Amino acid sequence: MKIDLVVGTRPEAIKMAILYKQLQERGLITRLISTGQHREMLAQVFDWFEIQPDFDLEIMSHNQTLSGLSSKCIVKLQELFDTEGKSNLILVQGDTTTAFVAGLVGFYNKIKVGHIEAGLRTGNIMSPWPEEVNRKLISQFAELHFAPTQKSKEALMLENVNEANISVTGNTVIDALLFSRNKIETNNIYPIELQDFFVGDKQDNRIILITGHRRENFGSGFINICEAVNKLAELYPEVYFIYPVHLNPNVSEVVFKKLGNQPNIMLIKPLGYADFISLMMRSYIILTDSGGVQEEAPSLKKPVLVMREETEREEGVLAGVVKLVGTDANKIVKETSLLLENREAYDSYLVGENPYGNGKSCEIIAEILQNERSYSI
Repeated sequence: MKIDLVVGTRPEAIKMAILYKQLQERGLITRLISTGQHREMLAQVFDWFEIQPDFDLEIMSHNQTLSGLSSKCIVKLQELFDTEGKSNLILVQGDTTTAFVAGLVGFYNKIKVGHIEAGLRTGNIMSPWPEEVNRKLISQFAELHFAPTQKSKEALMLENVNEANISVTGNTVIDALLFSRNKIETNNIYPIELQDFFVGDKQDNRIILITGHRRENFGSGFINICEAVNKLAELYPEVYFIYPVHLNPNVSEVVFKKLGNQPNIMLIKPLGYADFISLMMRSYIILTDSGGVQEEAPSLKKPVLVMREETEREEGVLAGVVKLVGTDANKIVKETSLLLENREAYDSYLVGENPYGNGKSCEIIAEILQNERSYSI
């Protein structure tokens, strides 16, 4: 029995790392394949979880299109299977180009495909783009569907996925988060460039953490977000707004142009995974368009305002631990101000349980795979 785990981006590697270790501990033959879609970010994650890929396809190049990325990934994966042999099962995670293409190549080679974090849907193929289409297509050829929540399972069943092939497992990102939180607390890890906020003279200042990278927010979305942050920084000069700026020029060029003149706005380089979790733990409020942050922050008891028009992670909204605010500058200012000024409103985000899991997801998935016997090519 041979299992391949294919990752290409930092979120994929984070969400697969503990599962990879679990499978190895159970004596299952596993190969960790990195496509290199987020090369530098991947290296940081592998080091943090003390794992290394067995193969690195190195597919990323500067200003690469989605078509170019996809075609290169198909060719490189096929070459790997031809030279190193096929597995019996390919595990892909989420909704990236890497996940879709790896699953497709598995299907072309008649290898069983298992989909981690299956069943997320917005119902709008353009939001998030191209992720919504990627995950819908993976569901068409995957045979094992590991849904993070009951809602995700129901979405798959509406698309005629056989219920017998769906397992509700929670989200593996919580396993990674809890592992990392313990490691951070034990070793007192924090971003060195933000030392004053952890052990210096700004320990008592509230922090609002901002992240943004979604393609659907390119252009007017990021302009509106920046307008909101500027207004908030003016209204609350004692609050610090810390923004690790994504490297994509569609994000960075707008952010540095619009947010460079406020003394309490700090634009910093992207953080490694451990430093970012540490900053989340230190933050008072989080403004984000990230999917993973929506899942992680409730376990850290941090209110999250999601700067997207739609979310495929409605469970957090329904549980009251996340609020969808879109990219309207006035609404972002209004909802953030409420959390800063009204303690009752703030505390309302903290009472619910994290609907995305309790840190046992990888154990559940590994147990299912250990008992799975129909792997034949």
